[in-house]
Amino acid sequence: MLSTPRPRKQIPEVPAVVDVVAEDSASGFCGAVVVCTSTAVTLEDRKGNRRVFPLEPARFLIDGEPVTLVRPAAAAAAPVKSASGSRAVAGLRARTARAARIWVEGIHDAALIERVWGHDLRVEGIVVEPIDGLDNLPAAVAEFRPAADRRLGVLADHLVAGSKESRIAVQVTSPHVLITGHPYIDVWEAVRPESVGIRAWPSVPRGVDWKTGVCAALGISDTAVMWGRVNGAVGSYRDLATPLITAVERLIDFVTEQ
Repeated sequence: MLSTPRPRKQIPEVPAVVDVVAEDSASGFCGAVVVCTSTAVTLEDRKGNRRVFPLEPARFLIDGEPVTLVRPAAAAAAPVKSASGSRAVAGLRARTARAARIWVEGIHDAALIERVWGHDLRVEGIVVEPIDGLDNLPAAVAEFRPAADRRLGVLADHLVAGSKESRIAVQVTSPHVLITGHPYIDVWEAVRPESVGIRAWPSVPRGVDWKTGVCAALGISDTAVMWGRVNGAVGSYRDLATPLITAVERLIDFVTEQ
């Protein structure tokens, strides 16, 4: 009587991820996985010696049992984030500009917003324009003629109770205009000092131009040199203080609201 052949033992496949310890059954070399390609695996023993072996079926032993090492499946790529922390849009083509606008006080404000929110603004089709201060804001708003489909957001420096900026802001009452801002005298101060490489922003006496006073306190030759340092320090929203981040996000939401 013929005996029934025993079924072959299934050899398990084990992903050759880093630090998996395996023994090459042919040579007896035992080590941890350090590199794995589509055709070979590199093992490193306790003495730091490395050897490369082909990824052949049932070639290796783990805990004395035969296994087939296989190349690990590629991990899913994490979503790419823009500098503002939003999900970046691959292959972005800038949207045609909306009629809505965001106004800022000066070119430094505009530059910092571009560095952090430039991607988001192009996705939404929003143009940021510097207006050289708020002194003529009510007249400029009237000339702009804001409407439901033509919203206007304004970012103001030093928007605190009793400031000149706050007194100007209350003169604009259109429901299609949002004026918000941050408490800092200048947008430079909204950049985290540790990002710029200083312990804190210097205190500047009243009556002294703030940028000039900062440069004097830090021993910087002129404001252009310091601006280059400030601008270059900003790589993402993490380099900015929360009040500025909150203000800009509010403005983008407002002008893109349908």
